[in-house]
Amino acid sequence: MSLTKDDVRKIAFLARIRVPDERLEPLAGELNNIVGWVEQLGEIDTAGVAPMTSVVEIETPMRDDLVTDGGMPEKVLANAPDGEGRFYGVPKVVE
Repeated sequence: MSLTKDDVRKIAFLARIRVPDERLEPLAGELNNIVGWVEQLGEIDTAGVAPMTSVVEIETPMRDDLVTDGGMPEKVLANAPDGEGRFYGVPKVVE
């Protein structure tokens, strides 16, 4: 796969990036190098390699999905400028 100057112009347009005409040809060369490297990765035999999400084996810490706060409306409303009972008082926004 080889990108042309017109391809780069179209990519820049779709990405909403302004690229001067004199930069299109050098960018096409750079993008072709990147595409070439990606194509090289496709040549690697990965049969038998387990999918992984990181090169470092780590385990994501998980916690129980429990509500650990709440039941303390007095503390929650302590700094409310206009609390009404157990609720925040806010200005009316819809007439």
